[in-house]
Parts: sequence; C-alpha cells; structure tokens
Amino acid sequence: MASGPDLFVVCRSCGREVSPYITECPYCGNRLRKRAPKLERGGTPKPPKPPRRRPSLGRLKPGEIPGIRAERRPYATIALVLAALVVTLLSNAGVYSEDELALGAPFTDEYWRAATTLFVYGQTGYEIVALAAVFLFGWLLERRHGPWAPLLVFLVGGAGGMLIAIAGGDADRALGGNGAALALLGAWAVRDLLGRRRSEEDDSDMLGVLVAAVVLVLLPLASAEASALAGLGGGVIGLLLGLLLARLRER
Repeated sequence: MASGPDLFVVCRSCGREVSPYITECPYCGNRLRKRAPKLERGGTPKPPKPPRRRPSLGRLKPGEIPGIRAERRPYATIALVLAALVVTLLSNAGVYSEDELALGAPFTDEYWRAATTLFVYGQTGYEIVALAAVFLFGWLLERRHGPWAPLLVFLVGGAGGMLIAIAGGDADRALGGNGAALALLGAWAVRDLLGRRRSEEDDSDMLGVLVAAVVLVLLPLASAEASALAGLGGGVIGLLLGLLLARLRER
C-alpha cells in the first residue's frame, strides 16, 4: 500500500513542525522551498518531474564559440573584390589591354562590356574607394541573405547603371564599380530605413552609410573613369532590389 503524504515537516531553522504545503515557516520565516507542491484530486502531491535532458551539441567548428553561431566568410564578396584586383594586375602587367574589357565610346554597342567594365580600373584611388565599399556592403548583404545576394545586386545594379550611362551619353570612358558599390549600399540600407519608419530599433550606423553614399556619388568629380549616371543608376537599382530583399526571410 502506497504511503500518503507527510503530515508535517520540521523547520531546519527553529525545529518546529509545520505543514508540508507551505513555503515559509510561520514561526521564524525561514524559506522551506521555492514553491508549494501541487495537489492532485484526492490531496496527494504530484511526484516531481524528472529533469530534462539537455540536447547534446555537435563538435565545434574552428573558431566557433559555444552557444554562438560562427559567421561564414563572405566568399562571394571576396570573389568580386579579387576579380577586380586580378584584372587590374593583369592589365598593368601587359597581359591584355583595358580596351578589351572596358566600356568606351567605340564599344557602346557591345553591351556585354557593361558587365566586364565593372572589374576594370585605371586609377588606384578610385579602385580603393570603390572596392572598399563593395567589400563592406557586399559582406553585410551576404551575411544577411547569403552569397547569391551580393552577386545579384553587384551585376544587376552595376551593369544596369552602365546601360543607363550608355543611354544618357555618359559612357565615353566608363570604368569601375561605383554604380555596383552604390547598388550594394542601397540594397543593404533599405531594410533598416523601412524599419526606422516603423520605429524599430537597430544598431546600424546610417550616418556612416550616408557619408559612404556621398563619397561614391561624388567620385566622378575626382576620377574621369567613374560615370555619374552609372553611379546614380546603380544606386536606384540597388534601392529597388533592396525593397524585394526586405520581403525575403533572412538566414
């Protein structure tokens, strides 16, 4: 025959007998337990639940901290930057001429150059500024959506901006990725801009983003290779792509 519940318990502080269904001793105020036991129908307390088994974690990857997901390297963004650097090095080494890939007045009917000219630079300062922006905002976009996002925005925004430059007659000598960089910046910033309109808090430095955007827009004043129409067109395309990306689930 199963034994019933205890009629009393002894307080460890004052030694008096008290009810087993209270949490504090009424004589000395000593804490007996965190909470009173639950009673089933019939006045019998429920037996304590067995402790839950914690799920076993797999083997940690190199550089991963327990409880924190390791960030993946931005391979797609790194590939875009390396491609531009390799093209520049090969051109400087005389392996081929810039005219074979660049977009210029004699080649404006060869529309495939709107994509290849994004990787061609003739001025070091212009290349450093543009590729720094491509890496920063491409990495942020890749961390949010995956490697396909920066590749899509870079090519569609950059090539689209170059095609706008052709249509506007500003492609006499249009090189580099100022339009692609502005497209990546715009596509990444849209989500946070929409969030702030809804009074959502984030940790993005939008003032720094604005400064980067102004520098990229003003690049054509410092470099004749950068097309103003390509930059502005790429930025607008990036904003439109950002509206679509903001509706997608982030990884």
